[in-house]
Amino acid sequence: MSWILLASVVAALGLAVLLVGVRRSELAQLSRRLAERSRAIDRGSHAARLQYPHVDLTRCGGCGICIEACPEEGVLELIHGQAVVVHGARCVGHGLCARECPLDAITITLADLDERRDLPALEATLEARGVPGLFLAGEVTGHALVKTAIEQGTAVALEVAHRVGPRDRRAAGTNGKALDLCVVGAGPAGLACSLAARAAGLSCLTIDRESLGGTVAKYPRQKLVMTQPVELPGYGRLARSSYTKEELIAVWEEAVAANELPIRTGIEFLGTALEPDGLHRVRTSAGDLRARCVCVAIGRRGTPRRLEVPGEELPKVVYSLLDARSYSERDVLVVGGGDSAVEAALALAGRGENRITLSYRRSAFSRLKARNEERLQEASAAGRLQVLLESEVTRIAADRVEILLRGGEGERKVELPNDDVFVLAGGVPPFPMLEACGVSFDPADRPAVRTPAAQGTGLLRGLLVAFLLSLGVAAWVGAFADYYGLADEVRLDSPRHALLRPAGTVGLPLGIAAAVFLAVNLAYLVRRSPRIPFTRGSLRAWMTWHVATGILAFLLALVHGAMSPGDSVGGHAFLGLSVLVVTGAIGRYLYSFVPHAANGRELAIDEVRRELAAVSEEWTRLHAGFGEQALAIVRAVVPERRWTGSFLARAWSLLGTQSRVRGAIRRLREEGRRQGVPAGELDQFQVLTRQVQRNLLAASHFEELRTLLATWRWIHRWTALLVVLLVAIHVVAAVRFGSLFD
Repeated sequence: MSWILLASVVAALGLAVLLVGVRRSELAQLSRRLAERSRAIDRGSHAARLQYPHVDLTRCGGCGICIEACPEEGVLELIHGQAVVVHGARCVGHGLCARECPLDAITITLADLDERRDLPALEATLEARGVPGLFLAGEVTGHALVKTAIEQGTAVALEVAHRVGPRDRRAAGTNGKALDLCVVGAGPAGLACSLAARAAGLSCLTIDRESLGGTVAKYPRQKLVMTQPVELPGYGRLARSSYTKEELIAVWEEAVAANELPIRTGIEFLGTALEPDGLHRVRTSAGDLRARCVCVAIGRRGTPRRLEVPGEELPKVVYSLLDARSYSERDVLVVGGGDSAVEAALALAGRGENRITLSYRRSAFSRLKARNEERLQEASAAGRLQVLLESEVTRIAADRVEILLRGGEGERKVELPNDDVFVLAGGVPPFPMLEACGVSFDPADRPAVRTPAAQGTGLLRGLLVAFLLSLGVAAWVGAFADYYGLADEVRLDSPRHALLRPAGTVGLPLGIAAAVFLAVNLAYLVRRSPRIPFTRGSLRAWMTWHVATGILAFLLALVHGAMSPGDSVGGHAFLGLSVLVVTGAIGRYLYSFVPHAANGRELAIDEVRRELAAVSEEWTRLHAGFGEQALAIVRAVVPERRWTGSFLARAWSLLGTQSRVRGAIRRLREEGRRQGVPAGELDQFQVLTRQVQRNLLAASHFEELRTLLATWRWIHRWTALLVVLLVAIHVVAAVRFGSLFD
C-alpha cells in the first residue's frame, strides 16, 4: 500500500509540474505575441494597406490552422486562444486563412472602406459607376493577388461579350471602326481579359506602356510570385501556388502566342472619354482608338516615385533592379522602405562584393514581410549593408550622394561614395488620370459594403436540433405512456412488453442506434483535431451534428432502457452518458462565450488606451501642469504588464489599482476645477479611465475562465472514454449472457 501511495504522490506531483510548466509556457507565448502586436501598432504595420482577414471572434476556436495556412508570416497570431490580426500590412489577400478556417470565422475584406479615397467606386460588374462601358480590373481595384486579377479580367471580358451580343460582334469585326474591347495593361488582369475576349470572339486590342507582364516583369530575376490555382483563359489551369518571375512570364508568352493576341507595347494610355454615340475614345501616345468598352488594368503604382533632387537625371539613377548579379564591386545606394527596396538591397549585398547603403525616411520599417525583416537585420549585423533610418537623399553627383540624417544627434549631412542609385520608393498612383476619365474615388459613390458581422458559434442551431429531437422522443413516450408508467415488476404482464423492453422489437434497435450515434458523435474529435488531415465539411456543421448526436444518443438510450435504467452495467453506461451530456453542455457554453469576451476585452483595452493617451497629450499641450498629472493617471491605470502573476494576485492588483485611481481621479477633478479645465473634458477623461479599468478586470477574469475551459474539455473527453468502455462492456455482457435476445 505504501508503494502505491508513494507512486501516486510522485505521479500527481509530476503531473502538476508538467501542467504548471505548460501554463507558464502559454503565458510566455501570450506575452510575446502581445508585445509584438504593440510593436506593430507603434510602427503602423497593424493597419492593412489593401485586403486583410476579418476574424469573427464569436466563431474562432483557436485551432491555429489559419496561421499555418498563411504564407505571410506574422499577419495572424493566436492571442487569448483566438486569431488576431497583428501585422495587417503584410497581408496581400491570398485568402488561404479564410479558405482553411474550419469554423468559417475569417472573411477577407478591404480596410477602411468608409474613409479611403484610393479605391474606385465600381459596380458589381467592375464597371466604373456613372461611366458605362469603362471597367477596371486587377490591383487598381484594391485586390493585389494574381489569382484575383485573372478572375477579374476574365469576368470583365465575359460581361462585355454578354453586352455586345453575337450580331454586334460580327459587325465590329468587319467594319474596322470600333473595337468591342480595348484593354489597357498587359499584366495578369489585362492578359486574362484579352484571352477571355479572344475566346468569346470579341474584337480586342491590348496596349501597354512597357512590356508583357506588367508589374511582374519588373521583378528581380528569379523572384517568387505567390498565387493560387486559377484557370487562365485560352491556356489552362495554373495549378501551383508559386512561380518564379521567369516561369510566369513564359506562361503568358505561350498563351499570347497560342491565341495570337493583338498586343501593342510601348504605347502610353493617356485617358478615355465617352462620346455621344456611346463609344469610348481612347487616347494613347500612338493616336486615338474607338471602342465599345474599355478595361483599365494598369495597377496602382503608376509611374515610379521620383526623389526630385539635383542629379536624379543622371544615368546611374534607376527605378528597378532586374538582375543583381550584374553589379560587382560597386558603391550602391538603395532608397525606399518597402519589400522591393529591402529585397533589392539584400540581393545586391548577397555575396559581399558590393558596398550597400539602404536609406529610408522613417524611423522604422512598417511594411516588411517577416522574412525580409529578419534577413535585413542579419545582413546589417554582419556588416554586409548599412541601414540609414530617418534619412533623405538631398543631392546626387556623378561619384557620390549627399544624405540628410535626422535623429537623436540632430540634423546633419553626410556624403557617401556612390556608383549606382536604385530609387524603389513606390509609385505615383494613376488616380488623377482615372478621375479625369470619370472614375470616382469618393467613398459616398461606392456601393454600401456590409462589414462582416459576428455570426455566432452555431450553438443555437445545435440546441434547436436537439430540442426538436427531444420533442419527438417525448411524443413517443407519451404515445406509450400506459407502458412506461408501469412499475418494473408489472411490465412483464403488459402486452407491450415484448415490443418496448430493452431487448424487444423496438427497444433493441433503439439501443443499437444509441451506440451507433455515440460512435458517430466521437468522430467530431477527429474532425476538430488539426493534426489529422480530415477536412470534409465545415467544423460548424460538425459541431451542430456533435450536439445533435450526443443528445440523440442519450434520448435513444433512455427509451432503450424503457425509461427505467436499472442498477446494471447498462444503467451505469446510461448514467455516464447523462454526465457526458451535462459536461458537454457546460463546456460548450464556456467555449461559446469565454474566448470571445477575453479577446474582445483585450482589443478594447488597447483602443481605450490609445484614446486616453491622445486625450492626455492634448491636455499636456493646453493645460501644462494638469496634463502631466492626467498622463500619470493613464500610465497608472493601464500597466505595461497585465498578464503576470496568479489569478488572485492579478485580481487583487487590479482592484487595488481601481481604488487608487478612483481617489486620484477625485483629486484630479478638484485640481482641474481650480485650473479652469472645462467640465466636459474632465468627464471624458473619467469615463475613459473607468472604461479601461473595467476592461482590464474583465480580461483578467476571462483569461482564467479560458484556462478552466481547457480543463473542462479534458474532463469531458475522459468522461466520453469512460462511457465508451461502459457501453462496450454492456454490449459484450448482453451478447454473452443472451439478455439481448431473450
